[in-house]
Amino acid sequence: MSEFETTDVIVIGAGAVGENVAGRVVEKGLSAVLVEADLVGGECSYWACMPSKALLRPGTVLRAARGVAGAREAITGTLDAQQVLERRTSFTSDWDDSSQEEWVASAGITLQRGWAKVTGERHVTVTHSDGSESRYRATHAVVLATGSTPVVPPIDGLADLDYWTTREATSARQVPASLAVLGGGVAGVELAQAFARLGSEVTVIARSGILGNYPKEASDLVVESLRGEGITILTDTATNAVRKEDGLFVLDVGEGRSVRAEQLLVSTGRHPHTTGLGLEDLGLEAKGIRSDDTGLVPDGGGWLYAVGDAGGRVQLTHQGKYEARMTGDAIAARAHGTLSDAAADWSPYTATADRAAVPQVVFTDPEIAMVGRTLEQARKDGVNASETSLEIAVAGSSLHSDGYKGWAQMVVDEDRHVIVGVTFAGPEVSEMLHAATIAVVGEVPLDRLWHAVPAYPTVSEVWLRLLEKYGM
Repeated sequence: MSEFETTDVIVIGAGAVGENVAGRVVEKGLSAVLVEADLVGGECSYWACMPSKALLRPGTVLRAARGVAGAREAITGTLDAQQVLERRTSFTSDWDDSSQEEWVASAGITLQRGWAKVTGERHVTVTHSDGSESRYRATHAVVLATGSTPVVPPIDGLADLDYWTTREATSARQVPASLAVLGGGVAGVELAQAFARLGSEVTVIARSGILGNYPKEASDLVVESLRGEGITILTDTATNAVRKEDGLFVLDVGEGRSVRAEQLLVSTGRHPHTTGLGLEDLGLEAKGIRSDDTGLVPDGGGWLYAVGDAGGRVQLTHQGKYEARMTGDAIAARAHGTLSDAAADWSPYTATADRAAVPQVVFTDPEIAMVGRTLEQARKDGVNASETSLEIAVAGSSLHSDGYKGWAQMVVDEDRHVIVGVTFAGPEVSEMLHAATIAVVGEVPLDRLWHAVPAYPTVSEVWLRLLEKYGM
């Protein structure tokens, strides 16, 4: 076994989050080793954000054209499923990470391909595919950026079957004639709509509701659209067992009912991928890691960090990359002696927005775009909160498409007269989200926000209507 090689920082996991941590510390003058056993670029690039949105976008464009008189008359065909799949594949570079590998090298980061295990204080052993090992010691930090893995529900018979997770769905080479989707969360609902528009007969089975983390008025618009497109939605429905029969998946959903489909997608959530890394040998509970706002793991000896999904905070790529920037800067500042253990909120070293200013989008058609807290979340946090909501019915929405349906809500902290949450639901509302994010993060007082005039005629005029209804 070789001796330890020394580097300033070791980052385990070369997804978008790990790449950002490594890039930041190198920019700040430190050396970094990046370890990856799979494709450099991670889940978002190859099996999540990018391919799933590529599958959704053509159907959204087609529906938008059909929603405007004069354009709809020019539409004579349906989606070309094969072209949609090929376009999706182009976004994944056909699952080839050579360009990402080139970026890592150009950034001055050392890439090690293999499986990493923390084998002691600041020590990491990398086992390569040929069985050989490389051993590293970090001068300053070891960072876990290992992402998350799917939650597999304890359904009788499921473990014996070759079903899809989101990985197989987003990388599919063919469109199944029928698809059963277990789970009513974001990924399941997005992929349900994508495959329905590509020609699958889709059934969604949800133990509770659909998109339950969003205001009901917003999720109801999505459900209405999905059902209008022929998707069967079963809510408050448990799946008791699943089996294969005559080449089809057969799901027992109780009361003598069953769902049959050519393919089954299990999309019932994800959990941090932190097992098998040697953390138990350090006295840490691998499944219970939650990093602080600088990415530091409590009881991790002052050198162990976790970011993105691995840190147990917010499971969103953009938020993980945000944490990565803050953590990389915090590691470098501590290495240079310019930062102690504590860091102030909203400083360059703390992911303060994780607590109450997280932007998130459901890329269905219509979309849901939300930032900050719902009314219920705000009140649970002790905020003296009110809500103002209305349908999106302004000149810009009328011009956008015939029969535009949308909904908007703002949640206000009445003690401070600032917005703490905003939700939009409707076609292409994600493009309005960043304005709301700035208002929430910047804690813009309502009397100042009143002077932010929306251009006419745009859908953003809904801001004016919300403030007017509030009483401005």
